[in-house]
Amino acid sequence: MDIVSFLNAAIQSGTPLLFATLGEIITEKSGNLNLGVEGMMLVGAVVGFQCGLTTSSPILSLFGAAAAGALTALIFAFLTVTLKANQVVTGLSLTILGTGFSSFAGKVLVGEIVPDTIKEFFKPLEIPGINKIPYIGGILFNHNLFVYFGYVTAIVLGIYLYHTRKGLNLRMVGENPSAADASGINVDFYKYIHILAGGALCGLAGAYLSLVYIPAWQENVTAGRGWIAVALVIFCTWSPYKALIGSYFFGGLDIIGFRLQKYDIKISQYIIDMLPYVVTILVLVLVSTKKSKEHMAPKGLADPYFREER
Repeated sequence: MDIVSFLNAAIQSGTPLLFATLGEIITEKSGNLNLGVEGMMLVGAVVGFQCGLTTSSPILSLFGAAAAGALTALIFAFLTVTLKANQVVTGLSLTILGTGFSSFAGKVLVGEIVPDTIKEFFKPLEIPGINKIPYIGGILFNHNLFVYFGYVTAIVLGIYLYHTRKGLNLRMVGENPSAADASGINVDFYKYIHILAGGALCGLAGAYLSLVYIPAWQENVTAGRGWIAVALVIFCTWSPYKALIGSYFFGGLDIIGFRLQKYDIKISQYIIDMLPYVVTILVLVLVSTKKSKEHMAPKGLADPYFREER
């Protein structure tokens, strides 16, 4: 197996996981547990694909997907932040909603292919000079713009969370909303903004699958990646930087079956297809045994904030 080619493909396969994981990280940093990642990805995928067919514009397609993901997240935000509904039940309902919506809206899209203008826009783009670096260049810098945007998004989000005042406020809201409120931070505003931003990133994750990675419409295009992203948040200990490594690692697990087909290895394809999900369970078990504070979820995660009880 050509290791450079395999790692290059793993990054492409892990890109939708990266966007979805980053979206869930900032949502959970605000103290809200949104299990509707799969649903938001599916809504983003179908809306982005429809925008692509209608406009042939890659920018409008991405904007449509991000807006669709954010609007879907707005339902979650209204129910959990304003109405104080149970976050777990609301997130699961969001996944059911997104799955049903994508199936309904995608019926007329089956068999459709992304326009050539979008394919051309997202074709692999070599970065002169950097892509010639042995091994590293071929692995990291021979991709489409969407992959590069994933790199930038993870780094910018990490800087935002750990090196800005707004990021500190966000982490305070997730850890102790009562203390944040007492400090003059608008808790509900921070929750709403970051839940919507997380939904937009999940919508982009779905758009990558339908516009770039496949690129054609097919039923259930996400294939459970949203659930893997939820687990990846824990695996990455809520760190955008670690999300890069975790997402590409699981991306490699997702494609390893196709790579092994070249070799005469007597392993059932069903077992290979199970690998990402089996590893997800193992990761959750291993991470759960770590009790250090830096590996713990935000203290206020999944707890509705009632200002009157402050």
